[in-house]
Amino acid sequence: MNDAVAAALRQRIDPARVRTGATETRLYRRDASNMTGRAGIVVFAESTADVRAAVSVAGRFGVPFLARGSGTGLAGGAVPPDDAIVISTAKMNRIISVDPENRQAWVEPGVLNLDLSKQIAHLGVHFAPDPSSQQTCSIGGNVANNSGGPHCLADGVTSAHILALEVVLPDGSVVTLGGEDPEPDGLDLRGAFVGSEGMFGVATKVCVRLMQNHPDVATMLMEFDSVGDGAQLVSDIIAAGIVPAAVEMMDQLCLQAVEAWLHAGLPTHAAAALLIECVGPAGQVASEVTRIRELADARGVASVRVAANDAERAELWKARKGAFGAVANIKPNYYLHDTVVPRARLAEVIEKVYEITARYGIDVINVFHAGDGNLHPLLVYDAREDGVVDKVHAAGREIVTFSVEVGGVLSGEHGIGLEKRDLMPLMFSEVDLAAQEALRVAFDPQLIANPDKVLPNPATCGDLHSVPDGAWV
Repeated sequence: MNDAVAAALRQRIDPARVRTGATETRLYRRDASNMTGRAGIVVFAESTADVRAAVSVAGRFGVPFLARGSGTGLAGGAVPPDDAIVISTAKMNRIISVDPENRQAWVEPGVLNLDLSKQIAHLGVHFAPDPSSQQTCSIGGNVANNSGGPHCLADGVTSAHILALEVVLPDGSVVTLGGEDPEPDGLDLRGAFVGSEGMFGVATKVCVRLMQNHPDVATMLMEFDSVGDGAQLVSDIIAAGIVPAAVEMMDQLCLQAVEAWLHAGLPTHAAAALLIECVGPAGQVASEVTRIRELADARGVASVRVAANDAERAELWKARKGAFGAVANIKPNYYLHDTVVPRARLAEVIEKVYEITARYGIDVINVFHAGDGNLHPLLVYDAREDGVVDKVHAAGREIVTFSVEVGGVLSGEHGIGLEKRDLMPLMFSEVDLAAQEALRVAFDPQLIANPDKVLPNPATCGDLHSVPDGAWV
């Protein structure tokens, strides 16, 4: 059937942008997760018309399709089912319009997150969501996964910064969800679409909300002799009525790995370090820094370093956002979860993570958004070691299960994708899952838009045949 599908696509899209060769399709068999699939055809879309043509052909032949941005997703959301049409939106990278007065902009889904903020910086505004993959992740991917980032503590995740979307629905029709008005008429289908992980269609234009650049900023690095003391300080700060722009934590193994790579002057002797950033008017920032330092002293902080200038601040953030890349200094592979737990249980859950991984004989790096309890335990391993992959999976499941048991959730920003699909019953009842399934069917009656993802019900999702045993690398 691939030949017939490819021929139909080439009748409606420039044939040079419809690829079926083994080299091209193999490149799109995976995202940044540890899972692989098998793409049938890759379409390099350059316009809404291209996306509409690809989706319409998929519907005509009953072939699954999925959109793909930069492929930085960590939960397998962009891993293709067998013989799927992969619609790459990387070439749809135009900033269409910017309205600095109303603080909004229309962009195409392939625009990179950091590129958007760089190109509008001269207007005194920025796009707030800032995942660690900010330099390479796309706005379309942010929309699909409702991405967050270090600064989502104060500014909120992607859903708080999307006003409207032009979307190609799975039946090939083009609609606009939401609007530029503060309160668009009708149901909030924009809110339903953001975070739907490609199951409801393909976003082809996105109206983003822009935030004013802050007049003052202070970035602090605090070191602690125990992870627990650092975690407790986070709760102290929020309880004191202070909501910093960001509160990030790195444990000792993370500090050591990053320092060996970037040489940023991190306190590698410390059990943990907190990176805290306050923004706003100068007087407010100064007051918050003073109060946070008082709270830190009460929790036995070993030292406090305040970035002296923008260059030093940038170096600290480079260290935090480079943590995943630094893992290669320890082991060649890692498995990552992103559960969210109540701040009051943060220290308890971290200790449990250490206990679980020690029991399985696995090294773990903890680097996470401490302000909102969004954990990122990286289980580092060498897949060539006999039996280690099974241990990593087992440890990961225990961590997720315990996080849910203490009142947490499965994912904070990476999405469910394939990685946590079969763990959904830990958090949702059959009635809950049926309601989510009904919403999906309302958007996609054929169930061809990024199938096999998120929902575990075999009646709709089926088994993922494209992820054989041993596909984890």
